[in-house]
Amino acid sequence: MGGVIYVIGTFDTKARELMHLAASVRRLGWRAITVDVGTSFASATADISAASVAASHPGGLDAVNTGDRGTAVAAMGLALETFLAGRGDIAGAIALGGSGGTALVAPALRQLPIGTPKVIVSTVASGNTAPYVDASDLILMPSVTDIAGLNRISRRVIANAAAAITAMATANSNQHADRLDGKPTVGLTMFGVTTPCVDRISRSLERKHDCLVFHATGTGGRTMEKLVDAGLVDGVIDCTLTEIADFIAGGVMAATEDRLGAIARTAIPYIGSVGACDMVNFGAPATIPGRYAGRLFYEHNPQVTLMRTTTEENRAIGAFIVEKLNACPGEVRFFLPEGGVSAIDAPGMPFYDPEATEALFSAIETAWVPTSKRRLIRMPCHINDPAFADAMTAAYEETIDATL
Repeated sequence: MGGVIYVIGTFDTKARELMHLAASVRRLGWRAITVDVGTSFASATADISAASVAASHPGGLDAVNTGDRGTAVAAMGLALETFLAGRGDIAGAIALGGSGGTALVAPALRQLPIGTPKVIVSTVASGNTAPYVDASDLILMPSVTDIAGLNRISRRVIANAAAAITAMATANSNQHADRLDGKPTVGLTMFGVTTPCVDRISRSLERKHDCLVFHATGTGGRTMEKLVDAGLVDGVIDCTLTEIADFIAGGVMAATEDRLGAIARTAIPYIGSVGACDMVNFGAPATIPGRYAGRLFYEHNPQVTLMRTTTEENRAIGAFIVEKLNACPGEVRFFLPEGGVSAIDAPGMPFYDPEATEALFSAIETAWVPTSKRRLIRMPCHINDPAFADAMTAAYEETIDATL
């Protein structure tokens, strides 16, 4: 098989389990290299020692060997990122860890390219995994028992993990080129309430373009922009910016301050709109913070509750969007749908609020800096109307044809 599967963990505490995992990988036909990230530097059983990994830290070995466990673990995590970034033979990476080991290894594995197999067998895999996975395709596999010795359960789990990482690596080695069809790749953002718009755009483009649709749940937007920064997306149709509403108003599916940053950094063609900016996302009603008492809510399903954005919040959302787009040097077309920004923002629907929507539009229009490449377009229709989707499609085809 081409490439190597790296088996990573703290060999000062979990050498037996990690060596068993490496042996399982080798039995399945792959070369395995063991990597120690233990901060005690006490183990000598791994192929690559903890000191060798630590030496990859920008500050050198001394930056990791601090004598303080907390700072040493954080520094070793950064050293592992640098170490893996310098390896050109990674077919996959797999780790074992408890909460500390998972937190140490996960950031480094997240930095590996999308599509590179990456697995952590972890004691925290059944809890809140967002801090570990974030905007990546990292797989967390529950260890079931603690990773503290080998037994009938842990041996089976480790064997399954080895089978998973080797199967993924084998599949990757058999896929020689993802872009042999020559299609340019377009990233699209969608929510349930903007699905008709995105579906129509995707159907129109899919013959000539590879359409990657991202669910706008906070990680969706970050994942798309991570691919933009990596050069894996040729253009973006950002129909759904609800993550910005969550960022401004405190929802649970929030973007970060860097939303739209990748568009500015790469100058790729960008077609956007304000889809689902009428809502802020929360979990079940009992989880909504008390400070939102008295607001207008809509139960999307038992696990998702939507809160209507206010006029003031819409002004702030608009200000965020326009500041970011004014910094984009590439082709930008931004559309404002006067008939409503989501399926539940329309006459007779629960979130219909023309005053709040107009505040959003006005904030964008007032600060918009037009150029020959940057255009703002109002349309007298709803975001899910076919005419709106067709206009965004035409704008994208125009801009991508001019840049490819």
